[in-house]
Amino acid sequence: MTIENFPSKLLENAVNEFSKLPGIGKKTALRLVLHLLKKDIGEVQRFSRSITQLREEVKHCRICRNISDSDICNICSNTSRDHRLVCVVENIRDVMSIENTQQYRGVYHVLGGIISPMDGIGPADLEIDSLIKRVEKGETDEVIFALSTTMEGDSTNFYIFKKIKDHHVKITTLARGVSIGDEIEYTDEVTLGRSIVNRMLFENFLG
Repeated sequence: MTIENFPSKLLENAVNEFSKLPGIGKKTALRLVLHLLKKDIGEVQRFSRSITQLREEVKHCRICRNISDSDICNICSNTSRDHRLVCVVENIRDVMSIENTQQYRGVYHVLGGIISPMDGIGPADLEIDSLIKRVEKGETDEVIFALSTTMEGDSTNFYIFKKIKDHHVKITTLARGVSIGDEIEYTDEVTLGRSIVNRMLFENFLG
């Protein structure tokens, strides 16, 4: 049987859906579907329900835009965190990476991406206005830029810097233990943790 020669239309449909996931080709999708077919129907139903429930019920924190089970995420509702220290990240994976370092006790602001004209992503497509409003409230002492050290990440940093620099807030960026061109989620925990602890003023980085 070739990958195109399915003995069942149901099997083919399932493989086609799995292969739409990032990094999943048809052969891998077929392997995953055949694995599910070997499982007890109860296990498959629990798997299916978890995906459906995720899509229907997951929320975005109304403060930081992180993924959450409630209107305010566990980090923003944690009174032991430093709520005057805001770390700006691209996505939920970056929050998870930084949390794994156990070196950061502030809160976050998830942009949902970075400015990328080539991909048709502009400032209005991101959670930049909501970040500016947080800063304007005067309840933030420091904003840490923790975006990937790519051209798009640096351009996004600079755009936000221009928008908030006159609001009497300290603006820092990760120390360059994170190499140029690195994406945060792929940086090892030790390097990322040191980069947060040894962060530098963003103005110095511009100079």
